[in-house]
Amino acid sequence: MENTFADTLEGLFVPWQAVRAPEPRLLVHNEALALELGVDLSLDVFAGNVVPDGATPVAQVYAGHQFGGYSPRLGDGRALLLGEVIDRDGRRRDLHLKGSGRTPFARGGDGKAAVGPMLREAVIGEAMHALGIPTTRALAVVATGENVFREAGPLPGAVLTRVAASHLRVGTFEYAARNGDVRALADYAIARHYPGLGYLEFFEAVVDAQARLIASWMLVGFIHGVMNTDNMAISGETIDYGPCAFMDRFDSGTVFSSIDHMGRYAYGNQPAIAQWNLARLGETLLPLLGDDAVEQATAVLQTFDDRYGRAWREGMRAKLGLAEADAAFFDETLALLQAQRVDYTSFFRALPDAALGDNTRARALFADPSEFDAWADTWRPLTTSPALARLNEVNPVYIPRNHLVEEALTAATNDDLLPLGRLMEVLARPFEEREGREPYAEPAPDRFNGVYQTFCGT
Repeated sequence: MENTFADTLEGLFVPWQAVRAPEPRLLVHNEALALELGVDLSLDVFAGNVVPDGATPVAQVYAGHQFGGYSPRLGDGRALLLGEVIDRDGRRRDLHLKGSGRTPFARGGDGKAAVGPMLREAVIGEAMHALGIPTTRALAVVATGENVFREAGPLPGAVLTRVAASHLRVGTFEYAARNGDVRALADYAIARHYPGLGYLEFFEAVVDAQARLIASWMLVGFIHGVMNTDNMAISGETIDYGPCAFMDRFDSGTVFSSIDHMGRYAYGNQPAIAQWNLARLGETLLPLLGDDAVEQATAVLQTFDDRYGRAWREGMRAKLGLAEADAAFFDETLALLQAQRVDYTSFFRALPDAALGDNTRARALFADPSEFDAWADTWRPLTTSPALARLNEVNPVYIPRNHLVEEALTAATNDDLLPLGRLMEVLARPFEEREGREPYAEPAPDRFNGVYQTFCGT
């Protein structure tokens, strides 16, 4: 195992050790990911009880804007970067423990995690990976054999082993710009993720990666829930699955996070928030850009809308089977889905039948089926046969339905892992409709719509 982050970036971490787990028990082991990484790690490594050969565990420090307010020192309050491995494709990947005990950045917390939130990260991360969306992933989740205490009372504790292209965040740059060597950090980030680029080109590459990432979230109805700058990875991967969820009925104002009282991170706000976060990154790079730094960074930042728009419009074109992107038609479609309270995922999955003249599945989703009929009369002339033939390749039938995720996590918290295993098996092949898996494609019961909340898991 290698430690280039710790070897290179003094001042952005403290060496630390995990708290011992008294009775570790493996709940999830991602064998396919382990093979991809070329690692064979023991239960005690996943629990934090043993340090792998060559590893130098550190708690990373970073800052961040949380709900718009700046926090000058955050960091890994309950996590440790074990080190880095080179996977079978030659890519450097971080191995990171979450829930491994208090660090100097714990900010009053116990540094531990419960089984439910760590399994949520495993479920959602693997679902995103199967959907083709850049993401951190869970290599393992281990029950620690001790309870953690939260508002709901005692809960079984767990440690997650997370794999990421890196854990460099916008918040890392915010901290380095005020307390460290932002040039050294930028040089390291460029060498690791965007080799050969200059500082302005690096900023442009991150803007582009994030524009494409957020478009991919929007296209599948994913809501991150806590898009603070410390939760935006420079690599362009989705990171930190806390109060996240997938939308059932389409509504651009959907919020699931229990702590997002003002709707800052609502579904429809995600592109604008991403651009806001990137502005904070651009500010940290100004000392590196030379003359006209503000103008240069601003010009790059202003390309976000176009980059995001291109990615989203192309995705929507594919989802609807159109010959060409039609922004006005896209807006009309989403407005109709919202007005009719239509299930987002089910709507797109019903389109192949509708293209063949069978409107039964699609009409059943609408409060007023005649609204679909009128929409379809406009839609069909815009489509093309090759694009229609690929609809089921871009529109998933299975997403992590909120009620199913909650059922699986509740069962797992009570030592029943079968619902979790079944759910993860289905989500691993999201585009392939399979007999006997119909309940996994059904929208949430009404009791989940408009009242469902997710939590940060701390």
